[in-house]
Amino acid sequence: MPDPTIRYLIIPGWHGSAPEHWQSHWQRVLPNSSRVEQVDWQYPQQASWVEQLQRGIAEDSRPVVLITHSLGCVTVAHWAAQAPKQLLSKVLGALLVAPADVERTNCPELLRNFAPIPTAKLPFPSQLIGSDNDSAATPERALQLAHDWGSEVSILRGVGHINVSSGHNRWEQGFGHLYRLQHQLEQNSQQRA
Repeated sequence: MPDPTIRYLIIPGWHGSAPEHWQSHWQRVLPNSSRVEQVDWQYPQQASWVEQLQRGIAEDSRPVVLITHSLGCVTVAHWAAQAPKQLLSKVLGALLVAPADVERTNCPELLRNFAPIPTAKLPFPSQLIGSDNDSAATPERALQLAHDWGSEVSILRGVGHINVSSGHNRWEQGFGHLYRLQHQLEQNSQQRA
């Protein structure tokens, strides 16, 4: 079940998330959700994307769960590597879906300014969801990113890049991964209490 006391911040990848994308559907159905709007979705610049993400986190005082896709995952890793501690502490956790490997040989030139991908462990819990047939990242690369970032990982079979092109318009099954992350956050909170 979505938690109405948590703010959900949706972080799309390259080109944004169209109205039929699962991130847009989730934004419509999750309480307290909003999205990071980038200045330029077509020609992404790492510094600008990180700055917009920081604005999205800073503009609301409530704690937040990040819901990312593709280049949005890499943006979170870059942000976490240099973010101020008071903003890092607002992030309860992150769902990292279909991260884009911007270091792969066939990566579009426009995305290469996001390389190298930070390898530091994320300072908040995370779940990484990859695919065994994603053209943006091999399952081995997704596993490596999960290891680097300290994320729990699931590699799904035959789901492509988990976007509209691969048939993931509503992606209701994805809520299971979000619930698992929230359960992990609740357990962490109880252990600290």
